[in-house]
Amino acid sequence: MQPQPLIAVRDVPASSQWYQAVLGGRSGHGGTEYEQLMVGDRMVLQLHGWDAHHHPHLGRPESRPYGNGILLWFQAEHFDEALQRIRAVGAEVLEGPLVNANAQHREIWLRDPEGYVVVIAGAYGDLGPAAS
Repeated sequence: MQPQPLIAVRDVPASSQWYQAVLGGRSGHGGTEYEQLMVGDRMVLQLHGWDAHHHPHLGRPESRPYGNGILLWFQAEHFDEALQRIRAVGAEVLEGPLVNANAQHREIWLRDPEGYVVVIAGAYGDLGPAAS
């Protein structure tokens, strides 16, 4: 089994561009109502327009913050490259980059343009250049 989270967004193309830039991925579907974000040959995230189609369980777009209690957490193979992409896109950084001693990796916490919290983490044991 592989998770394939889906989040509801107001602007699918804009969110797609942001996630492609931050995750180093590409569009796997494209469109204004629905998108699949690919990293390598894996779909890592789906984006769905709030008003596209009739899906009564997506939630309500007026209820903010989106994803309260849920983090979109991604493990990056190359954390330093991820940091470069994050800085290049001008992502809103909530915390980090920092070393999470409990998890034994580096991580950075972001807020995406829709308000969801996104965490990019290095692999276990990736404590940064000083740890090499």
